Amino acid sequence: QVPLVESGGGLVQAGGSLRLSCADSGRLFSISRMGWYRQAPGKQRELVASITNGGSTTYADSVKGRFTISRDNAKMMVYLQMDSLKPEDTAVYYCNRVVSGSTDWGPGTQVTVSS
Repeated sequence: QVPLVESGGGLVQAGGSLRLSCADSGRLFSISRMGWYRQAPGKQRELVASITNGGSTTYADSVKGRFTISRDNAKMMVYLQMDSLKPEDTAVYYCNRVVSGSTDWGPGTQVTVSS
C-alpha cells in the first residue's frame, strides 16, 4: 500500500491555529474518501473530519465551526485547518484513506494544545 505521511503538528497555545497536511502518492487518491482521526492518551481513536472524492464533508460535533477539512486532488493532499484550538484537542492526529474496500493510515502527528 502507498503510505500516507502527515505533517504540521506541534505545540500551540489555546486559541491558536495549526494546519495539518497529509500527502498521498497513490493513483487512487482522487476516488478515495480521506479523513482525519485523533487519539488522546487513554481514549479510543475518533473521527475528526472526513471528505469524499466529491468534496462532501463530515465533522465531529466537537470540532464543528473550528476545523475545516479540504483536499487538493492535483497535489494528492488533504488538509485539516484547526482554529480556536482547545486543550482537549490534544492528541495524535492520523490521516486515513478508504478506497476500494481498503483502509490505510498514516503514522500520525502529535498536536499539543497548552492552556
